[in-house]
Amino acid sequence: MKKIVFSLIIAITGGASALFVEKYFDEHSALNSSIQLHGQLPVHSTTYSADLAGVEVDFTRAAESSVNSVVHIKTQGEEEQPFANDPFYQFFYGQRKPQIHQGSGSGVIISNDGYIVTNNHVIEGADKIEIVLNDKRSFVGEVLGKDPTTDLALIKIDAKDLPVLMYGNSDNVKVGQWVLAVGNPFNLTSTVTAGIISAKGRNINILENDPENGLFPIESFIQTDAAVNPGNSGGALVNSSGELVGINSAIASNTGSYAGYSFAIPVNIVKKIVSDLIEFGTVQRAFIGVSIRDIDAAFAEKSGLKILNGAYVNELTDGGAAEEAGLKVGDVITEINGNAVKNVAELQEQVGKFRPGDKIAVVVKRGSDSKTISVTLKNKNGNTEVLGKSASTTMGEGFQLLGANFESCSTEACKKYGINGGVQITTLKAGKLAASGIKAGFIIISIDNKKVKSVDELESALKSKSGGTLIQGIYPSAPGKTFYYGIGL
Repeated sequence: MKKIVFSLIIAITGGASALFVEKYFDEHSALNSSIQLHGQLPVHSTTYSADLAGVEVDFTRAAESSVNSVVHIKTQGEEEQPFANDPFYQFFYGQRKPQIHQGSGSGVIISNDGYIVTNNHVIEGADKIEIVLNDKRSFVGEVLGKDPTTDLALIKIDAKDLPVLMYGNSDNVKVGQWVLAVGNPFNLTSTVTAGIISAKGRNINILENDPENGLFPIESFIQTDAAVNPGNSGGALVNSSGELVGINSAIASNTGSYAGYSFAIPVNIVKKIVSDLIEFGTVQRAFIGVSIRDIDAAFAEKSGLKILNGAYVNELTDGGAAEEAGLKVGDVITEINGNAVKNVAELQEQVGKFRPGDKIAVVVKRGSDSKTISVTLKNKNGNTEVLGKSASTTMGEGFQLLGANFESCSTEACKKYGINGGVQITTLKAGKLAASGIKAGFIIISIDNKKVKSVDELESALKSKSGGTLIQGIYPSAPGKTFYYGIGL
């Protein structure tokens, strides 16, 4: 009997102990859980607003001020078929009609009287351009100029009192800063996405590099994680104050859709290119006259350098701006006009903001010394002259009916394509040339079998012409093949 009572007492005591332990741990666990969950909320909130000194991020004003200044660009053009102008092909297979292709992108209104900036690749090859405003009004767009080296183009529409997106300063944007991407992805008009500046001075090697034809691309993109998709190209990258800090241009993706990385052209480059196209009709590109490279740890050790940031001077152009100013091979350029230069892309960005003849202050690291050297920039021909206005703006009204801008073919390009001079069509809009089937980039080598080697000779050849005129030339994409077009003057 005593054993039974003793066993019962032990069982009751054990059960009570178990209940106590379970209750204690349940309560303690609940308390810990409460601390963890309660503690996460303030931490999350603080992280969200830390860069704004405790103020909640609000993009509504920036979005409202920018969506009305971003336009939807619709393009249409004819895509020439292979062998379309080959008489032997036509004899056996007949005339092949060009295919019509359509495109879509975005643009940013930069003046209240109708100037719009976009990407060059948005309007490339377009015969018709339609500009649709956020209020649904539609206009015909005219290409005033373009620059493949920065992937920018300038369009004009006949309108007044348009909402303008004010320029910011891309030199002042910082990694981690909030930005908005505004555009028309997948034809979804007036779309706004948010992200941060992920990096600056990115070179992703997407623009054509062709020194023989004077194509020296400037790639110093602002990288963001704001969602950008096809159709966003040419749209606005704005800061939280609603100022334009970049023109969205590219995405890094294996699928063609947004995959976490997008790239924008810094607005300080945009301002300069737009100003050139408005004032001169062509871009005034300045050169410092150096061959440069980035610096990594291995190269620094090999070359005895004590710094990793900057652009290393490999070579100097004979008679170039840098040589005349006193730069030397082995110098490391670290600053341009007070703006730090960490790599080649940033050097190109800073120099790209100036014109031939401008003086810049270049800081170089030479051994253990830092030197500030004044450099007078030059053009691609090795002098300080700016290029004149494009042919279509300086010639008579009849010539302007051709609907094109022209540029004399460079010596390097002529050598490359095996021609003895010619005139290249740099931009093309509605006019007699486009109506004949000619595409932008075509190099005119003769008019009615009379050779033309410069814009002046082209003007002289066409000035006295009337009636049917035969134009002969080549396309850079089809070297060695001659094309013929007939137009009526």
